[in-house]
Amino acid sequence: MTIICYFAVMKVTGILVFLLFFSIASCYTPQRACKDFKDGQFSFTALIDGKEKTTRFIRFGDTEIDFFEGKSDTSTIRWINDCEYIVKKTNPSTRSEEKSIHMKILTTTDSSYTFEYGIVGSSKKSHGTAIKVN
Repeated sequence: MTIICYFAVMKVTGILVFLLFFSIASCYTPQRACKDFKDGQFSFTALIDGKEKTTRFIRFGDTEIDFFEGKSDTSTIRWINDCEYIVKKTNPSTRSEEKSIHMKILTTTDSSYTFEYGIVGSSKKSHGTAIKVN
């Protein structure tokens, strides 16, 4: 009888420990102060063909201007919510530039944000970090 009671207590204790661990672990949510990054000047460095390339961009209102390798390009922005938006080139020069890009801010710090991006409708996503310049 005492062995059965011992196993019953151990089972209940195990469940309580699991529930305590799960409740503590589920309390963590990454910081997402997305509104702080709606407007401003940013830089983003990516690995392209084995070389680091940096894009600088300015975002204000519903417009974003990108500066890459001495050229500038303008896009329109449609915010879905405070942390997600769609970017579409204003004057695309190729078919691939005609496609809209879905951007999603995943986490923020006081001077940067980590984001996920991909062509609208595609399941392929990439990640990056943008640094606020101003």
